[in-house]
Amino acid sequence: MNLSKWRNVPSILMAAGGLLALLGFFVNREQFAYSWLLAFMFFLSLCLGSLFLVMIHHLFDAGWSVPIRRFCEHIAAMLPWMALLFIPVAVLAKTIYKWMNENPALDHALRSKQPLFTVPKFYLVTVLLFGAWWLLSNRLLSWSLKQDHSGAAEPTFRMRGHSFWGMWAFGLSLTLAAIMWMKALQHQWFSTMYGVCYFAGSVWMALGTAYVITMILDRQGVLTDILHEHQYYFLGSILFAFTVFHAYVNFAQYFIIWNANMPEEAFWFVLRERGTWWWIGIVIIFGHFFIPFLALLRIDVKNLFPYMVPLCLWTWLMHYVDLSFNIMPVLHPSGFVLHWIDLGCWAFMAGLLAKVFLRNYLAHPPYPIKDPRLSEAMGLSPVPPLHPMERGPGGEAHPMASPISGGEHQTKR
Repeated sequence: MNLSKWRNVPSILMAAGGLLALLGFFVNREQFAYSWLLAFMFFLSLCLGSLFLVMIHHLFDAGWSVPIRRFCEHIAAMLPWMALLFIPVAVLAKTIYKWMNENPALDHALRSKQPLFTVPKFYLVTVLLFGAWWLLSNRLLSWSLKQDHSGAAEPTFRMRGHSFWGMWAFGLSLTLAAIMWMKALQHQWFSTMYGVCYFAGSVWMALGTAYVITMILDRQGVLTDILHEHQYYFLGSILFAFTVFHAYVNFAQYFIIWNANMPEEAFWFVLRERGTWWWIGIVIIFGHFFIPFLALLRIDVKNLFPYMVPLCLWTWLMHYVDLSFNIMPVLHPSGFVLHWIDLGCWAFMAGLLAKVFLRNYLAHPPYPIKDPRLSEAMGLSPVPPLHPMERGPGGEAHPMASPISGGEHQTKR
């Protein structure tokens, strides 16, 4: 699998997208502000979804996910770059968030959400969010790289400890980010499920991304020696689970609000049933749920690359459409508009983050080379056989197939 012809793609995306975005800033500043926010929330979800996969790996002491952990750590470690990409949102905040221009004394919804919904608190929360994400992603990656050098037990326990407090901080920070940066576009609306919906979509897309990156690194021979086919099966199975989970939380939110029929709640959905937004909603129902749900039902398709890779790339498209459905009706209430500034902002961020990821990933070992669970990830049990007949000529113990990891089903692809 020759990838040399793709090496200039990030630079091309960054240059072309940056030019379009810069032009959009001067031609249509309001459109630029919303387009930048849409692209930002898209790539933020990829970083946060990858951070979740790293923490859940440590909290469950998983073995099968060791090969995918390193590139997930590097994706999560791009969160400080997301802080830099947030600067245009911070600068144009009063253009994006109409509540910043409202008087709380005349707006009951805004007054009831103080002191959080004030301009100083908006920027304070932003600093705290990026600070927490930087601390968590930096500590997990730092101890992971120390594990490569020492092979001692301390890095394993440290990463597990950071994942413990980090999971609580992750849930709170992701919810605040979704509320302050997306839901606040229409500050009158309120939802207790909004953060969960953003979380479900983020992990859904991160899983699809992890599957494709694992396949590419496998084809390149980077991860081949430590993979067996069950890694792909497990990634596909969790992708299937989050397909259902995302549909469940979004439908539950819609069902409860629509049946309550309270104007201060239902107006958010009423706006998104006008014009072509109605058809975007239908696309999300079928494209975000029914198509991947039915496609992943069969147990045997999760190991078929020609089948799974297009489906995983489909998660990017559907997640982008879903975020557009959440953000863009505020600017375009009459219907969906795919603006050239949207494409420019997305391409610039994609190119920049791809260059950062490749630089960092190539500077370190491609997987945790001294992780104590690496043998299990390879489908082998680290426990030596006890029976003398199972030992080598010199009495040494040979690794055994592990039924937990699925190593007994290891096959050549």
